[in-house]
Amino acid sequence: MKGVILAGGNGTRLLPLTRSTNKHLLPIYDKPMIYYPIETLKKAGITEILVITGTGHAGAIFSLLGSGKEFGVNFTFRVQEEAGGLPQAIDLAKGFVGEDKFVAINGDNILFDDIAPFIREFEKREDERSRILLYKTTTQEARKAGVAVLEGDKVTKVIEKPKNPPTNWVAVGVYMYTPHVFEVIKSLKPSGRGELEITDIHNYYIKMNALMASKLTKDWLDAGSFDELLRANSIVAKKKGV
Repeated sequence: MKGVILAGGNGTRLLPLTRSTNKHLLPIYDKPMIYYPIETLKKAGITEILVITGTGHAGAIFSLLGSGKEFGVNFTFRVQEEAGGLPQAIDLAKGFVGEDKFVAINGDNILFDDIAPFIREFEKREDERSRILLYKTTTQEARKAGVAVLEGDKVTKVIEKPKNPPTNWVAVGVYMYTPHVFEVIKSLKPSGRGELEITDIHNYYIKMNALMASKLTKDWLDAGSFDELLRANSIVAKKKGV
């Protein structure tokens, strides 16, 4: 399988820190944020990685990551011309993944689980089209995320940023797909924000009874806001014994 890191967007929640740099280059303790999803993919055995970033600070991303030799992987780069949502970014991976299944991960996600077992299971099942990872968080944090409504272990709906979350299980920024997802993206309409929404892909596959979900058991961090950035730095430092 191939991997895709979604490192675009404008990082507006982190202004003015992101005025002169891509948010995925901001530090999480002792290394840039984007190193964490790279390490997650590599640990899972994925070494062919497409990095998708925006136009504003693409050069800094290219300069930092290079060919991938330093990480023991091979990087390919694509530029998202505008911040049109995660599905728009994923659509840029069509030529890169070809006919293969792939896993996409948000560039500001920090995971402590080894996702290799989930990836191997998804890869092995020929009839499986889509899989997401879930993490149980607080109600306050769930209000800021895509919340999974569950019947047992089955996801029946994903609700984006609900005021009153029906559960505290959120869909983290890891998405596994077959190339069929590119047909799904063609059918999507922009939301009120003017962007395509990843939640609409989840709900499409739910209606097709084709969305699988796996639950994380260790910490998951999303460093997309000031509070989240501070918390991520603190937790990572503590895990390193600082």
